[in-house]
Amino acid sequence: MISHFRPGRDLITPLVTLAAAAVLTTTFSASQNLDAGKSPQKLFADGCTTCHRSPRGLAKGRFNLTLSWFLKDHYATSSDTAKALAAYLESVDTASPRAAAKPGTKRSGPRAPKPSQTQ
Repeated sequence: MISHFRPGRDLITPLVTLAAAAVLTTTFSASQNLDAGKSPQKLFADGCTTCHRSPRGLAKGRFNLTLSWFLKDHYATSSDTAKALAAYLESVDTASPRAAAKPGTKRSGPRAPKPSQTQ
């Protein structure tokens, strides 16, 4: 009886081909974070000044956690850089210079409606 199944050559050739394809598609260099070691000011200058003139007001009173999640999903390369950038944006999110320059102006609560004049 003659066997048509040749386990040696028919099994080794596809395995060698598969191993060669895996080796060729695998990247050997570890990915590196180009933002690692940069200050938050430098991160803002490198990535945000194209669209934003100033970091002031970008945090807009958001929570640090949600701001860092947003930055990580859309702009930052890692969660560490997103957290650092979020902390920086919160630190500069203060009152505008014009509001600070007018110390004599007080803001009161809501104004009472004017009395209506009936004729």
